[in-house]
Formats: sequence, structure tokens, C-alpha cells
Amino acid sequence: MELWDKVDLLGGAAQWDTERGCNKAGRTRGAEGGGARNGVERWIYPAIRPDGKRIRMLKVLQSNMCENNCAYCAFRRDRDVPRSAFRPEELARLFDDLVRRRRAEGLFLSSGICSNPSRATERMLATVELVRKRYGFNGYVHLKVLPGADLGGIEESVRLASRVSVNLEAPNERRIGALSREKSYADLVRCLTDTDRVRRQANRWVSMTTQFVVGASGESDQELLEASDALYGDLGLARAYYSAFRPVPHTPLENQPPTPPLREHRLYQADFLLRQYGFGMQELVFDAGGNLPREADPKQVWAQRHPEFFPIELNRADTRDLLRIPGIGPKSAAQIVARRRQGRLRALDHAGLRGALAQRAAPFVLLDGRQPTYQLELWQAMPAA
Repeated sequence: MELWDKVDLLGGAAQWDTERGCNKAGRTRGAEGGGARNGVERWIYPAIRPDGKRIRMLKVLQSNMCENNCAYCAFRRDRDVPRSAFRPEELARLFDDLVRRRRAEGLFLSSGICSNPSRATERMLATVELVRKRYGFNGYVHLKVLPGADLGGIEESVRLASRVSVNLEAPNERRIGALSREKSYADLVRCLTDTDRVRRQANRWVSMTTQFVVGASGESDQELLEASDALYGDLGLARAYYSAFRPVPHTPLENQPPTPPLREHRLYQADFLLRQYGFGMQELVFDAGGNLPREADPKQVWAQRHPEFFPIELNRADTRDLLRIPGIGPKSAAQIVARRRQGRLRALDHAGLRGALAQRAAPFVLLDGRQPTYQLELWQAMPAA
């Protein structure tokens, strides 16, 4: 297979893995002059590094050949699709060319499991070793740790990468059994635990993430968030990613309906409450089926269920209480604290709250002991919990 055919095949294959700030489907970004060479631009995505810096990242698979037969996967063993793999030398050279042309600033590298996990890992590591040593790239690299990889492969991944991840795909043993006969939830968590132990022993800190396929195994939102919350507490996980299930033709789940994007969105909102807003699992509101309400974001729902907590005086509240107010996140809370050092806050715009943020926060706050003028109208317009 020609190089640019591989780029198109294995770049498109990588869209099934998510990364904060990444689109789920490739798109051309500033290709000049057309031609096959610029086809790689389709698989360069805007992404956000762990330090918050925005970069352009090439997302690609080392190989889409896989011995696993996961029910949802486009590259499952029994599905008849074109297969290919990059040699480490050609992928490293391709990435270096993109970096030199200022098309890419980071690399996201995963792979199907061809032969066995350790051999597949060796090929990815050989690619990154070339990128680091031969081509002198010191920037962002996200490496997937393949379940079943040996300890040496995990150690090398942590040494070479900026971020590592192990995809759990489902939140518990029962649910993973609905997706794959080859995988065990206990084994997947053990791989995450081993990776965490290795990175804690390393001389440099490497962040760690995981991913769930939402809606493929009949799991509830509560199951997903309980799994994530445990990983945040036990392993210091940086992020859990939630990828809405999309049926793939000629797979066992081809007739299963796709997961609505709104469900994925609500999971991310609830996940932020657990990671950045000081909420506990017991505070999230779920329906009888264990799912988040769709009609409002999780913090709005919590606020409506706890009128005793409001209104909150913006001139006195600490950061923890400010983060309980709908419409106020960590940046807005820090801004409020900074602005009130300069004088009493008597209007929402004095607190830096304008537009939609002001409308969401208004029913829940006081400003120097007074309610915003349109607070009562907003309360009346809000849907019932």
C-alpha cells in the first residue's frame, strides 16, 4: 500500500479514540495546492495539552490489524476491511515532515493488536523513539498502552510519552462482557494500575487517561461516572473521555441505535463537577434508570433540588460555594474573588458575569444583599426538576 493510502486509512481509523479538544472526524486544515501529500492534513486535529496549551495533533494508528473481536469496533478481527500498518521509520519520517512544515505540533499514536500486545507496543515505541532521538522532537506525544503489554513496554511508554492512556471502554465486568469475549475488566484496570505505578516511579510526571464507549453495552450514566470517580480517587487519573457509540456496518451492533450526542455532553458536564467543582457522586441527580436528566445540565438540576443552599452572596462566598452556582466555573469564580477585592459587587457585570452566564447565575445569587432585578422572572421560567 502506498504511503498516502496508509495515511488516509490509518488516520481515519484513529478517529475512534478521543482526546480533549479533538474533533471526531478528520477535516482538512489549510492544505496548499491539493494532491495526495496534503491528505494527511485531514487527520490533524486541534487538541489541548495537559497544561492547557492548544496544539495541532496528528492522530494515527500504527496498524489497524487486530486480533480482538470487539462487537462495536470497525477494525474487529472478523470484519472485512482494508488492513495496513506503518513501518516505524516511515511514520516517524512522515511526522517529522509535518513538524518541519509547521503542520503538526503533537502526536497521538495507538494501534490494533496484531500478533500480540507486546509486539504491537514495540512497533509504536520504535516509532516514538525515532521521533524523539533521530528527529529531535521534544513536544507532546500521547501513547496508548495496549492491554496485555508487558511491564517493559509500559515503562518505555512512560519514558517516551507526555500522556499515556488505557481504554476501558465499559465501566465494569458485566458491561465489558457485552462488548468483548477477549477482554476482562479486571485485566484492563490492572493495566491502568500498573501504568500508574510505573509513572509514579518515573523521574518525570506523565498524565494518564482512559476512554469509555457510551451506550454500546447498555450501561447507565451512573455506572460510567462511578467508574471514573473511583479512578480519579485511586489512580489520580487526569481525564476520562466519553465517546458516544456509533453503529458500524457489519458488526454485531450494527442495528443498535447511536447514542445521542446530548448524553455524551451531560456526562462531560457531570464529570467536570466531580473533577473540578468539588461535587461528590452522592450529589449527582440520576433518574430511575441511573441516567442524568437531559433537560438541564447536572449542576442546574442539583441547584434546583437544593433551594436551601441559595441565594449565595457573591461578595462573601468562598470559592467552593461559588462553584455551586449555575453558570460559574473555576475561571469565573477566580474572577469574582479578584474583582471584589477592588470594591463591593453590586451588579452581575461588576462580577464579570454577562450574557448567558449572567442569566444562568442570576436566580441563585445576591449582590450586596440584593437580588438581580430579573431574578424572579428567571425562576418562574425555569423548568421543574
